[in-house]
Amino acid sequence: MPGESLPFADRVDAGRKLARAIEREDFADPVVMALPRGGVPVAFEVAAHLGAPLELLIVRKIGAPGHAEFGLGALVDGEVPQLVLNDEAMRLVHPPEAYIEAETERQRLELTRRRALYVGDRPRVSPKGRNVIVVDDGIATGGTAKAAIQALRKAGAAALMLAVPVAPPSAVSSLRREVDRIVCLSSPSPFHAVSIYYDDFEQTTDAEVVALMKEARGR
Repeated sequence: MPGESLPFADRVDAGRKLARAIEREDFADPVVMALPRGGVPVAFEVAAHLGAPLELLIVRKIGAPGHAEFGLGALVDGEVPQLVLNDEAMRLVHPPEAYIEAETERQRLELTRRRALYVGDRPRVSPKGRNVIVVDDGIATGGTAKAAIQALRKAGAAALMLAVPVAPPSAVSSLRREVDRIVCLSSPSPFHAVSIYYDDFEQTTDAEVVALMKEARGR
């Protein structure tokens, strides 16, 4: 992995550094897809630098019955939301089919609410046939990114790049098998919480996401 000095000043700094690294890759005419909320300021800088459209890729975890933090999979937003289940977790928990159906519907409604909040009724940028760059502000386990990538494959993306400022070596190794390209500026070991690698890691607000997406549309 390229050895960027840590910590990053903030998500804007990380996004600009990430954009310069991506620019060196041969990945023509991409669409940049941000994992909200924290991935949006990073992806905004990447899209601006590359002159690429910016789209949101909202992912909602499907938690286990009585243990919501234990992920059974995720529902990924799109023209048709994609349910991506973790086979190992499903075998371990073996949740009732009715539970998965109900939880999927609950998260589908939340996807709809969040998309309306962030971008209103703006038409989607389709990943079909496109080179897609998936951007987040960092990765801890890689579960969200993996679900997003698998959903984009099903949606017909031509090629996929995962681009993040920082991630643990184990996640980079695992996710490398899921994408065509991976750009990770720093992969420290041992790895601590993503926030440790930023001077300023204030939570990105809904209002900031709305403002950045509006600005991106106006470019």
